[in-house]
Amino acid sequence: MSFLGELCLELKPGKERVWILTQSLSYYSLILKRWILIPAGFETDLSSVPRVPFVFWFWGGRAHREGVLHDFLFRKDSDPVVSFSMANRVFLEAMKSRGKPWNVRYPMYWGVCAGGYWSYHKRKVGDSL
Repeated sequence: MSFLGELCLELKPGKERVWILTQSLSYYSLILKRWILIPAGFETDLSSVPRVPFVFWFWGGRAHREGVLHDFLFRKDSDPVVSFSMANRVFLEAMKSRGKPWNVRYPMYWGVCAGGYWSYHKRKVGDSL
């Protein structure tokens, strides 16, 4: 389980929190037993941590690569198409693979489990944010 390559992003013109992947990003998931390729041009908001005092301070900006991967797996036409719970498990796996401490990865995992369902399979990979 690992990412291949760097996370290369640019801010989408006219948007404060939307980023565009300028180079593809690959991740090998042991859970899925396969590589996942996130294409250049994919739009993401990275990790959607609420801008609430203390919440963002503790968990904001802590899992960018993992957030891009999670956003990708939440798209209804991602390759592979995975369930809501599997996308969240791969997010947790990716954070562990990058050495995120348990006090970062588990609250972020619980956050996507509790609040992410409303955005699961609502967009396609090529949709704009």
